[in-house]
Amino acid sequence: MTPFPARMRSGWRIAGLAVRIVLLVVLLAGALVAALSSAPTARTRAEFRAAVTAGRVSAVLYRQRDSLIQEVRWSEGPLVWHQVEDTPVHRDRPGYTAAEFWAEISGVPLKAVSSFGDRSDPSGFLPDWLFRGLRYGGVPWAAFAWGIAFLIMLGSTPRLGSRWAWIWLFTVGQVGAIGFLLLEPRPLWYRADRQPTPVVRMSGGQGCLMSVGLAITAVLAAMGVGLLARLLLD
Repeated sequence: MTPFPARMRSGWRIAGLAVRIVLLVVLLAGALVAALSSAPTARTRAEFRAAVTAGRVSAVLYRQRDSLIQEVRWSEGPLVWHQVEDTPVHRDRPGYTAAEFWAEISGVPLKAVSSFGDRSDPSGFLPDWLFRGLRYGGVPWAAFAWGIAFLIMLGSTPRLGSRWAWIWLFTVGQVGAIGFLLLEPRPLWYRADRQPTPVVRMSGGQGCLMSVGLAITAVLAAMGVGLLARLLLD
């Protein structure tokens, strides 16, 4: 019969694995929403008005300069994003005024309307993409998952880097929390009896440098996912 302490350790291991998977799925879903919102498909103002009238619009992002609207994006669900393609001022027609814009979105809840300049985290410490769900009228599940992963990291002894290294990767690196859940304390795909090869841990300075490269990679990956989705939807 398996000793009770061994069974307890096995239970805790399974519970920890389940928590990692749940947090990872939530963060990946949040990252997907952020990526898709960065590469919307082109639509006209008439199509935007029709979507608002039909009640299909769940969120609106706009960019305003003086009394003119420079850019408008809207979602029809978290994975479908469009952009008004004829918003900028042209010689042959007047500009899209703020008064026209607000009249057109009268059917959209105000909590789902925000400016591109708005930040859900005024301190700038947390990656802004975590709060896309809150900004678009939803629940910031990704931010909750990030916070739990951050606390887990602080309360553990990471294998690949110091806590300061991971703090840089979590914040400046944008997607460090996803990497942490995948790799710490052992890669998620490893069996319970397989131990990872010992490595030299990253210092805080090394983590800072790596976080810059990770942030650039994350932005490029998000652009690639968004462009692929746009090609499939157009």
